[in-house]
Amino acid sequence: MNIVLIGYRGTGKSSIGKRLASLLWMDFVDTDTLLIERAGKTIKEIFESEGEPAFRDKESAIIQEVAAKDNLVIAAGGGAILRPENVEALKKNGKIIWLKADPKTLLARVQADPATAETRPNLVTGGVAGGIEEITTLLDQRTPLYQAAADASLEVTYLTIDDAAQRLTGLI
Repeated sequence: MNIVLIGYRGTGKSSIGKRLASLLWMDFVDTDTLLIERAGKTIKEIFESEGEPAFRDKESAIIQEVAAKDNLVIAAGGGAILRPENVEALKKNGKIIWLKADPKTLLARVQADPATAETRPNLVTGGVAGGIEEITTLLDQRTPLYQAAADASLEVTYLTIDDAAQRLTGLI
């Protein structure tokens, strides 16, 4: 069985996932990292050169591959839940846990990561691109999808990585 972490960018899927995998003696896979390694470009570069649909196709292929494996903690990209086939694949052999945090915390975490601007695209165009408005717009769109996909959820706004990983062991 796999443990799958979903949630918006900045919720700590990768950091918490690595710690959780260590606690559970499981392997860790970050679908975004795997996609970047295979594509040889950042997510932002894929969005710019090939468009979002091509990125989502690549993401789906990675998800199908890792979901077919066993004994993994999987950090799925924040938009992985946009395609029902991704959720279906992840649920076949996995328990999906939605990591949640408030928009201000997400913005602070994203802004604190120096690589974000260079490697991650804005996901909303116009005046809302890149700031709190983008986060709230996307959370409004994605929250029902995260809720529908999740077997459990954990509010991580005020948790450390260690605390979150420890609490997740109780949800599994």
